[in-house]
Amino acid sequence: MKPNISVEELEWQPHKTVRGVEIKVLISKAVQGTDVTCLLVRVGRGLEVPEHLHENSDDILYILSGKAMMAVEGSEDFVLKPGIFVRVPKGTRHRIYDVSEDLLIYDVFWPALL
Repeated sequence: MKPNISVEELEWQPHKTVRGVEIKVLISKAVQGTDVTCLLVRVGRGLEVPEHLHENSDDILYILSGKAMMAVEGSEDFVLKPGIFVRVPKGTRHRIYDVSEDLLIYDVFWPALL
């Protein structure tokens, strides 16, 4: 198994459930056999990730670029901007909205989603 990948060589893919949002799958259970999924997620200005939850996985986000708002069940809404780290526990409703600058997110799911 090759221990490294070039992110630039990976193709952006449409998100399976959120129209207009794109992902690059970096690590997945299906490909590497790991119990973690790592993605880059691109959310364009004016788009939204509707409220949803992940029943069996924590969702861990690190904002690389852009600006938006995020709502996480049980807390006040907050700004997403570079350097912000978010942990959404499994079974917790959350959404991203008011994307005023294109977002680039390093997104980790544990245990693996894919």
